[in-house]
Amino acid sequence: MEQLKASGGKLDSQAILLLIVHTLFGSANALSGTFVGVYMWKAKNDFTIVGWFTLMTHLTMMVTFWLAGKWVKEHNKMNVLRAGVFVSACFYMLVLWLGKGSVNHFVWLGMVQGVSVGFFWLSFNVVYFEVTDPDNRDKFNGTVGLLAAGAGIVAPWISGMLIVSLGDLAGYRLIFSISLGIFVAGVVLSFFLKKRKVSGTYEWLLPLRIFRLAETPWKRVATALMFQGVREGVFGFMIGLLVYISTSSEASLGNFALITSAVSLVSFWLTGRFIKPRYRKISMLIGSVMVVAAILPFFWRMSYGTLLIFGIGSALFFPLYSVPMVSSVFDLIGADEESAKQREEYIVFRELSLNVGRVLGVLVFNLVISWSKAPLVINVLLLGIGSSTFFSWLFMRWRLSTAKS
Repeated sequence: MEQLKASGGKLDSQAILLLIVHTLFGSANALSGTFVGVYMWKAKNDFTIVGWFTLMTHLTMMVTFWLAGKWVKEHNKMNVLRAGVFVSACFYMLVLWLGKGSVNHFVWLGMVQGVSVGFFWLSFNVVYFEVTDPDNRDKFNGTVGLLAAGAGIVAPWISGMLIVSLGDLAGYRLIFSISLGIFVAGVVLSFFLKKRKVSGTYEWLLPLRIFRLAETPWKRVATALMFQGVREGVFGFMIGLLVYISTSSEASLGNFALITSAVSLVSFWLTGRFIKPRYRKISMLIGSVMVVAAILPFFWRMSYGTLLIFGIGSALFFPLYSVPMVSSVFDLIGADEESAKQREEYIVFRELSLNVGRVLGVLVFNLVISWSKAPLVINVLLLGIGSSTFFSWLFMRWRLSTAKS
């Protein structure tokens, strides 16, 4: 298997370029993605509209991952990466074109975003697997998180300031336009990434084959990933909405993102630097418990202050959960020659498991919110969904115990 890394665990120019493309993709989404849910909320003041938009995104992602797996496995995976960035640009073009009417087309917009995210992350994760190994995987994941946090510090804050200073119409148009430009730059830069080797034939039904096996670690891993997805599916859009609803200010949401991303940057840097494979089990346990504990202040009062406590707590401890989780799953893919050869299929399987959890989480959210929007109900719902990280650890702890120093 081709590896693009230098001696001593340092990544070569191609790996660094991959990180830069990832950062551009993340920056463009941080600039505008944080405010897409708010944009729709302001048009209808309806949690379920944003929920259904998110649900369509995740459902489409699942289908995209499964179908695009053949393209990545047998053809040019770098074109899939570029397609993801390009379709993301198309998403923001559509939002610009539709304007406030975007809320009436949340199904189609969710599908476009699902295709873009599916293309990008499938290709990125396959290349990521190829440029890392168990010795430098935690470091790479920490660097990815650090760069994403860096983008999260600057981009949403700038967006919030622009929207407040220019007004809704001009402000949103400007940030969506800037995102469009960054995506175009990402496409251009991606052409400097070398075309990578392809081999083998795509196994369409590998997920079904895995669940038919009597003994396989992937069943427990898939369950852990599903629980992780439950939290991601809801918290990915709900927290930003709650911050906006509590303050009625995009600038406050931008400040929230700035503060929490700054904390996340430091935490990802420390986690990537100091968490070794032998510490993954305790690291993930601490992270999974503490991000649940960060939800408890909501039961005192839902306000910008308690949301900030939650945001800082999650930013501080979530890397302790996520870095070992990602590294352990990818180590399992590379555990033997057979699974390494089917890395595309296993990465598709990983993403399908995550998205099943995301879909389930959003479905539960939509059902509960349709029944009641009482503060206590929302808090209990967030606590229940947020607790999924602990159950994810329960299903992964056996795998974390096998990590070598």
